Amino acid sequence: MAYDEFLADRIRQQLKDKHTHFTELKMMGGLCFKVNDKMLCGIHIDKKYGDSLMMVRIGLEAYEKELQKPECLPMDFTGRPIKGYIFVTPEGFDTDDDLGYWIDLCLAFNPLAKASKKNK
Repeated sequence: MAYDEFLADRIRQQLKDKHTHFTELKMMGGLCFKVNDKMLCGIHIDKKYGDSLMMVRIGLEAYEKELQKPECLPMDFTGRPIKGYIFVTPEGFDTDDDLGYWIDLCLAFNPLAKASKKNK
């Protein structure tokens, strides 16, 4: 399995409970959730960490504050951190309230986020 299906189901349920229309995109062995054609959050199995991580797109304003939490890691697919995105370890989304916190942060930033360019 390329990503944690149980976590994917939990994210789907949270988004449904928040009456949020979303789409899913499988990419790079993980799963991304998109709202308004913009990446919201995702699931990634990190080889260095050895477990599923939740990728959250929270923007620059929340980035520095949230990165101080012990359950947060810089998102660094390429070896360089991508500002505005972080990885959350399983301890950070263990409960439904914890998971809801991250999804709410992502949803708050989503209207401000830029959509990626469409391929022709």
